[in-house]
Amino acid sequence: MIIIYREAIYSIQYNIRSFMNVKHWPWMKLYFKIKPLLKSAETEKEMAAMKENFEKMKEDLAKALAKIKGLEEKIVSLLQENNDLQLQIAAEENTLCDAEERCEGLIKSKIQMEAKLKETFERLEDEEELNAELTAKKRKLEDECSELKKDIDDLELTLAKVEKEKHATENKVKNLTEELSSQDESLIKLTKEKKALQEAHQQVLDDLQAEEDKVNNLTKAKTKLEQQVDDLEGSLEQEKKVRMDLERAKRKLEGDLKLALESLMDLENDKQQSDEKIKKKDFETSQLLSKIEDEQALGAQLQKKIKELQARIEELEEEIEAERAARAKVEKQRSDLSRELEEISERLEEAGGATSVQIEMSKKREAEFQKLRRDLEESTLQHEATAAALRRKQADTVAELGEQIDNLQRVKQKLEKEKSEYKMEIDDLSSNMEAIAKAKGNLEKMCRSLEDQLSELKTKNDEHVRQLNDINVQRARLLTENGELGRQMEEKESLVSQLTRAKQTFTQQIEDLKRQIEEEVKAKNALAHGLQSARHDCDLLREQYEEEQEAKAELQRALSKANSEVAQWRSRYETDAIQRTEELEDAKKKLTQRLQDAQEAVEATNAKCASLEKTKQRLLGEVEDLMIDVERANASAAQLDKKQRNFDKVLSDWKQKYEEGQAELEGSLKEARSLSTELFKMKNSYEEALDHLETLKRENKNLQHEISDLTELVGESGKSIHELDKAKKTVENEKAEIQAALEEAEGTLEHEESKILRVQLELNQIKGEVDRKLAEKDEETEQIKRNSQRMMDSMQSTLDSEIRSRNDAMRVKKKMEGDLNEMEIQLSHANRQAAEAQKQLRNVQGALKDAQLQLDDAIRVADDMKEQVAMVERRNNLMMAEIEELRAALEQTERGRKVAEQELVDASERVGLLHSQNISLINTKKKLEVDLTQVQGEMEDTVQEARNAEEKAKKAITDAAMMAEELKKEQDTSSHLERMKKNLEVTVKDLQHRLDEAENLAMKGGKKQLQKLEARVRELESEVDAEQKRGAEAIKGVRKYERRVKELTYQTEEDNKNVSRLQDLVDRLQLKMKAYKRAAEDAEEQSNIHLSRYRKVQHELEEAQERADISESQVNKLRAKSREIGSKGNMAEE
Repeated sequence: MIIIYREAIYSIQYNIRSFMNVKHWPWMKLYFKIKPLLKSAETEKEMAAMKENFEKMKEDLAKALAKIKGLEEKIVSLLQENNDLQLQIAAEENTLCDAEERCEGLIKSKIQMEAKLKETFERLEDEEELNAELTAKKRKLEDECSELKKDIDDLELTLAKVEKEKHATENKVKNLTEELSSQDESLIKLTKEKKALQEAHQQVLDDLQAEEDKVNNLTKAKTKLEQQVDDLEGSLEQEKKVRMDLERAKRKLEGDLKLALESLMDLENDKQQSDEKIKKKDFETSQLLSKIEDEQALGAQLQKKIKELQARIEELEEEIEAERAARAKVEKQRSDLSRELEEISERLEEAGGATSVQIEMSKKREAEFQKLRRDLEESTLQHEATAAALRRKQADTVAELGEQIDNLQRVKQKLEKEKSEYKMEIDDLSSNMEAIAKAKGNLEKMCRSLEDQLSELKTKNDEHVRQLNDINVQRARLLTENGELGRQMEEKESLVSQLTRAKQTFTQQIEDLKRQIEEEVKAKNALAHGLQSARHDCDLLREQYEEEQEAKAELQRALSKANSEVAQWRSRYETDAIQRTEELEDAKKKLTQRLQDAQEAVEATNAKCASLEKTKQRLLGEVEDLMIDVERANASAAQLDKKQRNFDKVLSDWKQKYEEGQAELEGSLKEARSLSTELFKMKNSYEEALDHLETLKRENKNLQHEISDLTELVGESGKSIHELDKAKKTVENEKAEIQAALEEAEGTLEHEESKILRVQLELNQIKGEVDRKLAEKDEETEQIKRNSQRMMDSMQSTLDSEIRSRNDAMRVKKKMEGDLNEMEIQLSHANRQAAEAQKQLRNVQGALKDAQLQLDDAIRVADDMKEQVAMVERRNNLMMAEIEELRAALEQTERGRKVAEQELVDASERVGLLHSQNISLINTKKKLEVDLTQVQGEMEDTVQEARNAEEKAKKAITDAAMMAEELKKEQDTSSHLERMKKNLEVTVKDLQHRLDEAENLAMKGGKKQLQKLEARVRELESEVDAEQKRGAEAIKGVRKYERRVKELTYQTEEDNKNVSRLQDLVDRLQLKMKAYKRAAEDAEEQSNIHLSRYRKVQHELEEAQERADISESQVNKLRAKSREIGSKGNMAEE
């Protein structure tokens, strides 16, 4: 830059010196006079002004375009940010809703668990009280038994043995049945356990009553046996046996005590199990808290992602600022180039103001400049040759100043050649312009397609906005539905305001009537006015009557609805009336009370309707009277006095009616208020009934599941009942055989009555005692049957409930039949090993306890499974809905991705075209830059040549001065020289004329060509700027598309991650479902094990019955022995 400034200063100084030297020449004065007259000078100024305006307009346009682009980019970025924020808000709202639902579920489960804990504590307290009562009763019974044992004889001991064995078996059966009932009850909800405990309590009371009856029977037997003690005192050996038996009984009682203690231990184990359940629930709560913490961690991760996105946005903004800075640099470079061009043009203009020699040199320079311009557009290989030729030409021009005319002619020919070459170049440039126009058209098409895409995106955005508006509309609808109750209250208040308005109208009517009395002249008009007001009142009363009828209809509808609901309640809950009699009775009482209230309300409304009908009839009669009065008033005005009197009466009636109407109004208001309160109560009760209905539906579902579980037990218990019936029939047959044997014995005794008189009494006594004992045994068997019947009834009820619940489990029963067959085979083996089973009873009891514990665990697991299955189903439904939404979103994203890919392909093609065009433009720019450097070099050469020419001009000036002095000296001396001078002047004039013509031609052609070339350069510069702008816009578009593609890829990656997460959740849920199925299968296997144990117990019961039969046969043997003893005594007496 310093070198350039120095050269510029040097050239300015040189030009000023040359101008000062040439300023006083005559032809220069002529040039100064002619120059203002030329149009070219003013055109240059105008062109400079136009250039300045054009550059200002360009700068303004560029700024406006930059602002528009920046605003468009900001709008696009804001829209993208808005969409991202909306998506994030929707995701966060969904996560918040899920978290709230989970929290609500946790709170509900916590409340349920607290209720269950309370119920278990209450149950434990009840069971402890029952245990205390049972232990007290047991002690009393043990005391009574110890007193009775001292007084009982051999027969009593034998009977006691049998009875104790039976009691032991019965206790075992009862324990087993109680365990089964506890298992069944644990399968039912915890709410039914209280009732089951009450039933068990009643059963224990019944058993106690049966034992008390037995004690009474034993006391009776004691009184009878005390009479026989005197006869049997000699049997000391039998007493020893009795003592041994008592010791054995004592041992058995001690075993019973151990069993009771073991039952207490079982209760303690149950308590420990409940504590374990509580611990498990606490562990579940801790797990839920950990889940909540995980969700909070997810929220933190989302916040981190938001921060990362914000950082990304900041980076993008920094990139945009960097691009703007680069653009500013390019504009600065462009402005520097334009300044340099202006400086060069100014130098050229300053060089044009030199001497005639400088003009000639400038003409040559212009020609050479045109040649150089032509050579600039040629290839770089020809540049050196043209430069050498130009240098040679410059050397020739310096050496051959005399041959300037020939050179000018040659220059003229060369200019014509250059003109043709310029025409060719113009054709090439036009073809290039056409290609650029085509590229411009393609770019415009691209812009249009991009604008279409932008419009499509805008339409999509509008659709999203519409969806948001629809959601807001739905929300508003919900708000309006919530506000309908308030509107109903407002309508009621409006009714009250209408009634007050009616009151005001009545008062206004009274005032009008008073005015009519005072104004007798206007009576006719007043009567007409009164008639109109009466009609209006009639209409109002009609409207009130219609409203009351509508209210009556609504109440009737409500009554019919209530009746239908009552019928539905009755039809629905007749099946559950056995279990829920108390709740249904309460509901019945409530419904009857509501029905009574509703009937009373209906009666009140009927009374109101009747009163309103009466008032209507009265008003109709009054309207007819008023019509008659109006006709009379129109007929004769003379009877106004009479009408006044009648009117006074009517007025008094109106006052009375007004007071009555006010009273009725107040009563109707009160009734309306009461009805509104009743309506509110009815609504609350209706909502409560709906809630109760939902709870009952849930309980029905649970009962159905339990019924389906118990149907299998019913089928198996039916088999056991059939076997018991068979055993019962065998017992009855044996009883019949015993009765036949007794009848035969009685026949033999009757035949021997003649022989045995004394023994007959004893035999009769023994027979009576035996009959009594048999009757007692029959009673005991009947009591056992009754107890068994009660147990069977209770079992039947439970089995019925189980049958209902087991209807759905018939499919599972088919699978279990194979297992049952295998179990039957095992039962046959177990029947063979019955003797070993008696020894292993204690092990079986321990196993039963373990099984009870396992069953409780299984029940607990089943309940947890049900709850978890319900939760999993809900979550599964939610997840399926979310999966469907995500699938839809995935499809949309895939479509968008495909569209984006297609757009990317199109954009890449367009980018390729633009890139090729940009490369060509860059190449042209490089060429132009090379040409500019060449022009600068040539300018430097021309400057040096101008300096050489100036030196030559100076030398020529000095030579001319010397010649002028020699001419002045030799004018007087030689005329020959004058002639020669004249000839030289003529030749000089000719040469001057030719020079002027050549200068004019050169100036005209050079200026025109310079103007054309400058215009062409400007056009090319504008085109280069436009292409640069287009390239920058295309690059920005490519960057936008790249950002869009990156965002879409990021979204697709996030969607894929979400899909993978959902897939993992689905897999986990499936694994959990499989685990739950396995647990259910294990529970079913455990239930099968319990059923097999129940069958074993049934088999043991059958064995106990066989033992009872054996004991009966022993009694028969004892009878036979007693008969033999009696026959021996008779023989001894004979």
